[in-house]
Amino acid sequence: MKLSSLCKASFLLSISASTLLMPAMASGQQTDQLTDVVDAGQKITESAAKSQQKVNTFTEQAQTKLQQFNTVTKELDGLNVYNQQMQAQLDNQMTELAQLAESMEQVSIIERQISPLMARMISTLEEFVALDVPFLPEERAKRINDLKTMMTRADIAVSEKFRRVLEAYQIEVDYGRTIEAYSGILTLDGQETDVDFLRVGRVSLVYQTRDGSRLGQWQQAQGNWQALSQDYRLGVNKALRIARKQLSPDLIFVPVSGLTTSSAE
Repeated sequence: MKLSSLCKASFLLSISASTLLMPAMASGQQTDQLTDVVDAGQKITESAAKSQQKVNTFTEQAQTKLQQFNTVTKELDGLNVYNQQMQAQLDNQMTELAQLAESMEQVSIIERQISPLMARMISTLEEFVALDVPFLPEERAKRINDLKTMMTRADIAVSEKFRRVLEAYQIEVDYGRTIEAYSGILTLDGQETDVDFLRVGRVSLVYQTRDGSRLGQWQQAQGNWQALSQDYRLGVNKALRIARKQLSPDLIFVPVSGLTTSSAE
């Protein structure tokens, strides 16, 4: 750092004192005066050095403060950018909230419309089962009764209710393309008899007594059971075993409602 004006004056005074010192030493009469001058110059030099130290200290403090100011300014700029980003996110969230509120209002409207729809779907399904081939009557009736009970419950969401109604429809659809064997009770000649039922889709529903002595087929057009010849016994037995997964899928011969014979895989 450059010397201040005070330091320069002190330096010149020291030179002047040194210049005067030589004649004073030669003459010997001005020794005391020169000594006073030299002492005064040294005091001025010391004072100038102390002042310079203060100046250096103040300069360092000023530089430190400037660095701190620059740091704070950068942080402030970063916070401004962050606040802008947060404001943009907040605006987007407010827009999404508005859309969500509108969607919830639409859901409420849909819920008010879908409940009567589900009630009609259950009623239609009940009518369909009543008019359909009478297989698994207890199971299918229980499924419909469970749906009716479900509709009156407040602890089940509308979406879950609708899912269960669609599930019931899907089960009924699947009946039309599957083969199934199950046991049950059938009234024959006024007596309840244990029989094995064979269902092939919805085109054939056959029963066979446990001893194999009697076979019958449901006639959907007449709405009753019709006795079958023992000629179908082998085909029905094979189909029962396939339905129970006791045999691999194969060609089977079973009677079809309205026809004398039929074949199915």
